[in-house]
Amino acid sequence: MAGNPAAAAPSSSGSSSVFLPPPSPSDGELLRSLHRLARDLSAVDTPAPFLRAAFASISRRSKLLAAAFDDLLLCGAAGELPRSASLCLREVLLVLQRFKAIVADCSARSRMRLLLESDEMEAELRELNHDLATLLDLLPVVELGLADDVLDVLALASRQCRRCSPAPESEEALKASVLSLIQEIEREIVPERERLEEILVEVGINDPASCSEEIESLEQEIGDRASEKWTASMIALVGLLRYAKCVLFSATPRPSDSNSKADVEAEDGEPPVPPSDFRCPISLDLMRDPVVVASGQTYDRESIDRWFSSGKSTCPKTGQVLANLELVSNKALKNLISKWCRENGVAMEACEASKSEQAQAVAANKAALEAARMTASFLVKKLSVSFSPDAANRVVHEIRLLSKSGSENRAFVGEAGAVPLLVPLLYSEDAGLQLNAVTALLNLSILEANKKRIMHADGAVEAVAHIMSSGATWRAKENAAAAVLSLASVHSYRRRLGRNQSVVEKLVHLVRTGPSSTKKDALAALLTLAGERENVGKLVDAGVAEVALSAISKEETAAAVLAALAKRGGAEAIVNIDGAVARLVAEMRRGTDWARENATAALVLLCRRLGAPAVTQVMAVPGVEWAIWELMSIGTERARRKAASLGRICRRWAAASAADGERGGGCPVATVVPPAMMAS
Repeated sequence: MAGNPAAAAPSSSGSSSVFLPPPSPSDGELLRSLHRLARDLSAVDTPAPFLRAAFASISRRSKLLAAAFDDLLLCGAAGELPRSASLCLREVLLVLQRFKAIVADCSARSRMRLLLESDEMEAELRELNHDLATLLDLLPVVELGLADDVLDVLALASRQCRRCSPAPESEEALKASVLSLIQEIEREIVPERERLEEILVEVGINDPASCSEEIESLEQEIGDRASEKWTASMIALVGLLRYAKCVLFSATPRPSDSNSKADVEAEDGEPPVPPSDFRCPISLDLMRDPVVVASGQTYDRESIDRWFSSGKSTCPKTGQVLANLELVSNKALKNLISKWCRENGVAMEACEASKSEQAQAVAANKAALEAARMTASFLVKKLSVSFSPDAANRVVHEIRLLSKSGSENRAFVGEAGAVPLLVPLLYSEDAGLQLNAVTALLNLSILEANKKRIMHADGAVEAVAHIMSSGATWRAKENAAAAVLSLASVHSYRRRLGRNQSVVEKLVHLVRTGPSSTKKDALAALLTLAGERENVGKLVDAGVAEVALSAISKEETAAAVLAALAKRGGAEAIVNIDGAVARLVAEMRRGTDWARENATAALVLLCRRLGAPAVTQVMAVPGVEWAIWELMSIGTERARRKAASLGRICRRWAAASAADGERGGGCPVATVVPPAMMAS
C-alpha cells in the first residue's frame, strides 16, 4: 500500500491529504486580467484637482493598453503564449496592480495629506511609469504576431511612460501656499478670506460637506499616525479648516440638522450617543480606557489621572476619600464599550492608544491653537449679531462641536464670551437651537474656568433648570442634568446648586418621569449634591429619598444616593418611608456590584444613626442573614467590609434581644444566623 504511487496522488473527489499550490493563471486568464485592469484604470476618478494631470496621464496610457489587450484577446491569442511574452505580461500585470493600489490609496487619503505628500507620490508614479515602459519595450511583439497598428499603440504607450513629466509648478505653489498659511497663523496673522477661499478651491474643498469630510479624514489619519513626517502640519490644518468652515461657509450645519423634534432626537448626522455607563463621570465622554479607583467607581484613565495630578485624593463621583490612588483596568467594561463601538461604527481601538498623545500634540502646535482661537472668536462675534433662530443655530452648532474636545478649545470659546450669549438661547422655542445651546454649555462646563463663567452668568442656573423642566427633547433635559453634575463638582457651586430649590425639584422630576439615560444623569447630579451635608435637608424635603427608592432596582446610582443621604443626616427620612429597608436588602441581594456595595453601606449607616428602630426593620426582612453571608463570601472588597459591619450589628442586636427576653421571662425573637456570621 505504501509503495502504491496512486495512494499519494490526489483523488478526483478532492479528498486527498496532499495539497498543491494553486496553479498560475492561464495565458487566457492573464490577458483577461490585463484587459480588465487597464480598463478600470482608464476610468479612474481624480481625487483632488491638483492631481488632475497625473491621473489623466494614467487614464490615457491605460486606454492605450486596454486597446492593445483587447486586440490580443480578439486575435485568438487567448491560447498558449510564447514563454517570454507570458513572463513579460505577468510583470506588466504586477505593475498595473501597483498603479491601481496607488489610485485606491490616493482616493482614501485626505486631500491635504495628498498635497503634503505629493512629492513622494509623484516619485512612486515616475518609478512605475519607467518600469512599465521598460516592460513594453521588452515585450516580444514579433512572436505575438501583432498588427502594425497595435504595435504603434504599444510604442506610443511606452513613449508616454518615458516622457512622464515632473509635478506641475502649480502643485508645488499650492503646497507652498498651504504651508505659508500655517506659518502666518502661528504668527497670529488672520488669513485673508479671498486667499483662503482660493487655496481651498484649488485643493478641492468648496462647500461645507467637503470641508467637514476633510476635517474628519485628517483627524482619522492623525489618530492612525498615517504620516509621522507631516503630523504637525496636519494638526494645524484641522484647526485651519475649522476656521475656514465657519468663515467661508457660514458655519452651515450638516444636512441632518433640523428644527424638527424628531430630527433633533435622532441626530442622524451626529455620532450615536454612548450609554451613560460608558461615559466618564468626569469628562462625560466615551471612556477609551476605563479604570476602577479604590471606591469602586470607574473613570477614563486620562480623566482620573488629571484629577489626581491636580492634588485631589477623593472619588469625583462619591466624594469619598480614597484609601489609595491605584488604578485597576476595567477589562469587562472595556470589552462592552469596544463591542458597542463596533456595532455603532464609532472609532475606538484605532484612536485609543494615541488619543492623549494627539491631544498633547494639538496643545503643543501653535498654529492649531491660534486657528482654534480665531475660530472661537469668529463664532462668538457671529453669534452676537445673529438675530434669526436659523442663523444662531448654525453658529451654536459649530460652537458645540468646537468645545466638544480639547481644554484649549473650551478655554478659547469661554474667553471669547460665549457663555452669556448661550444662556438666553436655552429659552428658545426652536428645538434644535435649544439642544445645541445646552450641549455647548455642557461641553464648556468641563473646563474649571468655564464653570465659574457659567455660575456667574446672569440667569444661567435658572435657564438650565428651565431646560430640565420644559426642554423640547429628552436629550436636551438629559444634557441639562449632566451640566448640573459637571458644575457641582466644584465644592462651592455644589452648595449653591443644592440651595436652589428649583434645580433640585427639576432633577427629582427627571428621575420620576425620564427615560433611563436621563434618570442616570439626574441621579448622578443628585448624588453629587448629596455630598454636601447642608444640602441633604433640602434634598430630603424635595423627595430625593422617595425617587431614589423608586429607581433602586433599575438604576445602580440610586443606592449610592440613599447611602449619601443616610451618611449626612437623611437616615430618619429613609427609614420612615414604607418598605425602604426591604428594598435596600433586595438591592443588596440582586443589584450590580456597586449597587450592592452602596445598599449595604446605606443599611449600615441607617443602623448606626438610628439604632434599634432601623436594626429591627433590617432583621424583619426574610433572608437578610443569608444575604449578608453571601455578600461576605463573593462581594467586592468594599462590599465584604460593609457586609461584615452589618453582620456584627445584627449579631449584637440578636444577642441583646435574647438577653432582654431572658430577663423578661419571655422567648427571644427567633432568628437564623449562618455559621459564618456567628464567628467572632
